Amino acid sequence: MLCLLLLGFGAFAIGTDAYLTAGLLPAISHDLHGSLAATAQLVTAFTLSYALLAPVAGAALHRWSVRRVLLLALAVFTAANAAGAVAPSSALLLAARVAAGLGAGVFMPVAATAASALVGAERRAVALAVVLGGLSSGTVLGVPLGLLLAEGASWRAAFLLVTALGTLGFAGLAVWLPQTGGAVVPGLRHRMAQLRAGRVTAVVAVTFLQTVASLGLYTFLVPVIHGVGARSPVMGLWLWGVGGVLGSVGIGFLVDRIGRPGAAVGVLLALLALVLAVLPVSGAASCLPLLLLWGAVGWAFVVPQQHRLLALGTTAGAAALALNSSATYLGAAAGAVLGGLALNLGVPARMLPLCAAGCALAALLVHLAGALRRPAAVPVPLSGAALPGESHEIRS
Repeated sequence: MLCLLLLGFGAFAIGTDAYLTAGLLPAISHDLHGSLAATAQLVTAFTLSYALLAPVAGAALHRWSVRRVLLLALAVFTAANAAGAVAPSSALLLAARVAAGLGAGVFMPVAATAASALVGAERRAVALAVVLGGLSSGTVLGVPLGLLLAEGASWRAAFLLVTALGTLGFAGLAVWLPQTGGAVVPGLRHRMAQLRAGRVTAVVAVTFLQTVASLGLYTFLVPVIHGVGARSPVMGLWLWGVGGVLGSVGIGFLVDRIGRPGAAVGVLLALLALVLAVLPVSGAASCLPLLLLWGAVGWAFVVPQQHRLLALGTTAGAAALALNSSATYLGAAAGAVLGGLALNLGVPARMLPLCAAGCALAALLVHLAGALRRPAAVPVPLSGAALPGESHEIRS
């Protein structure tokens, strides 16, 4: 259990960093004498590095042990935040954010794979929930603490906080994390094989659409809260984060108990679409429980998706999970872009959740269409044979 908690703590450091930077943009822009629009590309740099560069880097490390990859990824992430804390210019800070996204993007899918291997299939969902719970907890605990430090000292202190968290996580894993049998870091050929597999592509597409709706809309949570009449967004932001922690941790026990992650995905997508559709017609008070529920179902979705992909087997599951991790951040970036375009076209911020509800509904339809298909073999490019321990279908 200690190793699971340490993996969750590493995810906590990454979650703090990923969601903290947006709140620091005005201070960074003022200090480094850049426009707010240009400074906002720090968030884009982290996100795209996580989604696009990290899979290539992870594939290049496929001959390394899971333990070595986790330690290297967390070391890169921590060093990048330390460099960001002392960066004298926007260009160097941008480079540090690229490196931080790279380390985070390599760490997260491998941490999920390692957590699953540490406990076995019968407790897989709980193990995944611990890692995801660490990530979501960063929005509730780490981000407010970082913003308080930035307000009392400077934005550089917030990056130093992430550096300290990363250092503690690295030290703990270096001492206590064993070599994890039954977990691998997939190579590029395995990743490409899963990308060509229709069933895996359908699952990853659902993740992409869901994160466009949920995390993409989160980018505009403050104007949405103002749009429904709430004066202060603080309570709404906090409730969304609390819901995320409760959902991401609680879903693990539920999935392990019912054993039907595909059904859980369908229910969560339907709930997300419903909550987002109702949000525009809510008021200042009634929006608060909706924000809590949105955070809960949005974050809970990740665990059963990961569970389904890991059921593919050792190498195929790890490769599919890496693709799914990239889809999460690509979806968040795409949602932010689409939301910005909608606002530029004159769509009121209050109505953005309705647009996101449509995207969540599209994710549900793709999921249901995939569930109706017969399980198909997942190609593995090693003399046409499966690797030992591989399964060939995504379980519902």
